[in-house]
Amino acid sequence: MSLNRLRDFLDSNQVKYVVISHSIAYTAQGIAALAHIPGRELAKTVMVKVDGALAMAVVPASCRVDLSLLKIARGAKSAELATEEEFKELFPDCETGAMPPFGNLYGVDVFVDESLSRDEEIAFNAGSHRELVRLAWKDYVELVQPIVMRLAADWRTAIAA
Repeated sequence: MSLNRLRDFLDSNQVKYVVISHSIAYTAQGIAALAHIPGRELAKTVMVKVDGALAMAVVPASCRVDLSLLKIARGAKSAELATEEEFKELFPDCETGAMPPFGNLYGVDVFVDESLSRDEEIAFNAGSHRELVRLAWKDYVELVQPIVMRLAADWRTAIAA
């Protein structure tokens, strides 16, 4: 993706943001390292299916989505990871796996882990594996209106379990 769709949306809403360019990276932890951002402060977008409907689950780069928490919180019968084949056509202007957590631009619900609300800013992929955007948390919430909930499980916890 060029950053155009996201940039146009942010500009039209008069939101201040910073674009951070970095070397190509494909994992959230790798991007965090390149951009010198702690993994807990970089948001990664994970595509999920909740009762068959695509949605975005947004968690810190250092965590994984706890699908059981999502299922319980939504009162859903099922919550599972979506495959690339199931969602890639929904984001024609994004590189696969680099979707910004702006489901409102793509017609999907957004669930965000509550830990991301502890920082004044949020940083995330801007549609490519070479660019991040950082903006104020309050602006992100106002624009996207995500459902903020406990959603993340720390990788270390998951491995130890």
